[in-house]
Amino acid sequence: MSYLIPIVAIPALLAAALHDVVARTIPNRLSLGIALLGIGLHVSAGDLGVALAAAVLVFLLAALAWWFRAMGGGDVKLLAACALLPPPAAVPGMILAIALAGGALGLLYLALRGLPAAPRPSLSRAAALPRRALRAELWRIRRGGPLPYAVAIALGASLSLLA
Repeated sequence: MSYLIPIVAIPALLAAALHDVVARTIPNRLSLGIALLGIGLHVSAGDLGVALAAAVLVFLLAALAWWFRAMGGGDVKLLAACALLPPPAAVPGMILAIALAGGALGLLYLALRGLPAAPRPSLSRAAALPRRALRAELWRIRRGGPLPYAVAIALGASLSLLA
């Protein structure tokens, strides 16, 4: 069953990342679905107690970051849910991969901060929505807005699941 985890989890992580980029929120149903997937895996593997302890520890540390306004509440829930996906011993490696992806995302946003505003070409209605989302994200970047950290969570967790 563990081979199905990336097949199901990665699209959910991608959806969370896209939602975070567009709306700066992460739907609770995505975090809950990822958590339930991980719980099902650990029930079948017989290590649910250890996996839940690891996820609670990740949640508490991320909640501390939220307390100091270094992380959003949706990111905290998504991160804790992702901690249920790998075997408990692999959680620190996944957290490291997420932190490295977050660092890369932060550097990218810093590099893009000096970009000028994009011109507004006329586009078909189908192409207009992605273009508007990109313009809105570039506007946030230029103004030093918060990072959509679900992108880093999705990337780091996905790479860990595929490794």
